[in-house]
Amino acid sequence: MRADFTSSLVVFLVAVPLCVGVAVASGVPAELGLVTGVVGGLLTGLLPGSSLQVSGPAAGLTVLVYEAVQEYGLGALGALVLAAGLLQLTMGALRLGRWFRAISVAVVQGMLAGIGLVLIAGQLYALADAPAPGSGLANLGGLPNLAVATAGSGRSLTALAVGAGTIVVLVLWPRLRRAARVLPAPLVAVALATVAVFVLDLPVARVEVQGLLEAVQPPSAAAFGRLVEPVMLAGTIGTVLAFTLIASAESLFSAAAVDRLHEGPRTHYDKELMAQGAGNAVCGMLGSLPMTAVIVRSAANVQAGARTKASRVLHGVWLLVFAAAFPAALGVVPLAALAGVLIHAGCKLIPLKEFGPLWRKHRGEAVVLATTAVAIVATNMFEGVLLGLLMAIAKSAWETSHVHLEIVGSEGTAERAGTEDDAAASPPAPAPSGATALSATALSAVPGTAVSAGSSGASGAAGAAGAAEASGDGLADGGARRTIRVRAVGHATFLRLPKLLDQLEALPRDREIELDLSGLRHLDHACAAALGSWAEQRRSTAEGAGKGDRTADADEADEAAPFGGDGGTGGAERTDDRHRR
Repeated sequence: MRADFTSSLVVFLVAVPLCVGVAVASGVPAELGLVTGVVGGLLTGLLPGSSLQVSGPAAGLTVLVYEAVQEYGLGALGALVLAAGLLQLTMGALRLGRWFRAISVAVVQGMLAGIGLVLIAGQLYALADAPAPGSGLANLGGLPNLAVATAGSGRSLTALAVGAGTIVVLVLWPRLRRAARVLPAPLVAVALATVAVFVLDLPVARVEVQGLLEAVQPPSAAAFGRLVEPVMLAGTIGTVLAFTLIASAESLFSAAAVDRLHEGPRTHYDKELMAQGAGNAVCGMLGSLPMTAVIVRSAANVQAGARTKASRVLHGVWLLVFAAAFPAALGVVPLAALAGVLIHAGCKLIPLKEFGPLWRKHRGEAVVLATTAVAIVATNMFEGVLLGLLMAIAKSAWETSHVHLEIVGSEGTAERAGTEDDAAASPPAPAPSGATALSATALSAVPGTAVSAGSSGASGAAGAAGAAEASGDGLADGGARRTIRVRAVGHATFLRLPKLLDQLEALPRDREIELDLSGLRHLDHACAAALGSWAEQRRSTAEGAGKGDRTADADEADEAAPFGGDGGTGGAERTDDRHRR
């Protein structure tokens, strides 16, 4: 219990500047950040799920909350958070928590990177006590004008110095390991900045204090009614889904990371999702910020020696005492210092160190990560994450749809056609016609295809095999022609269909082709239909060529009949007859 008590104080000191900073950056009163921290400690901390994970307002939702407040108003924030909490409870009851582990890590990292970029771009304005233009792209585009305006303003330069000093302390303080174990870097940085501003009486903006009871605004019936209006309904659903999915994913990924830091009980993902949902439902009823599990506080909790969930519950108690007894203490905190804390947190969200190795080893994952981040900056959180998920699914489908052709008989040896050039490597033989046979396992599993396994499949394969045996190991007409056996191996999907058809169409048109699909682990309907169509077309071409050959043979026989003899003498007699004529 002593270790839990000590660790709860450490987590409390870490949580205070983060709760206030996230609230201010989200465009809501600073007290609401403390309210969410209190709920995360007292309610979510008591519920089962993860024993050492600490919940509260997180930088990962700052951008989304700010956009929601700007679009729907502060009064509607509670309704949105309440709906997200109820949806999380439903998902946990349906045991969907474990499925969040199936989300691509590249999408999650890209989401956090995009959040970090937008957060940094927005807080750079707060660092200079200047208003931000608005969206992510607007904030990035206005940075040159911000630099010019800051250089010409003494007040802005003063605020910039305070914020920059805060960032320097955040970077250097952890290197003093003994001191960092006692006092966390965010608290030290904000405290030093506050003291400097107070002592020097610097002209910088400070946190506005309303009071805890005044800041709490439960959602009204009018707020719910406004959100479900037909004009607003689509946007409301998108925002609620974004709150739910991002908060759930961040919490459960954080739980997996925290489990790797300690040897205690492992996280039960469905119960943790329900605990997060219960916390968000209460936060929504209080009109407060949404909560997630926060890796910074959770890691501080574990590193401080916490053993049970009592540490996170006690941290909620300390937050409640601070918010109730010392709310005026927030009024002396400079906004530039909080902006420095959030810029530092935003930089940690961007996986710069991981991107290089990821690009070298898994380039597709790196592309998904970068695309998700850029899409979030260019559009919004929900659309960016959705685009990242679609790209991850497309990449997985492409990578799992490998298929190649093993060709036997084109040159008397086996060859593997992985490209179009391999498939077309053998020159055409001068034989008159060719037919295509599908193995019995070719298309029988897929209904509605152009070729059925019963007729052209099994019989065709048997016919091709019989012809090969009769002609001596596949040879016919004195060894000039031989059956080409093509075996498809892998996963045949519509994504690989163009190259697969190019390889098949590049095979000699005057040779018998036996196509065996028994080596395919998956054959989708599009590929089955296309292969059936290709086989029918090749069979029709072969039958047409065979009729033409038989007609030509019959005409030649009729012409040779009056002269008799074998081919050689008949030719000589016809020549003499022409001379006589």
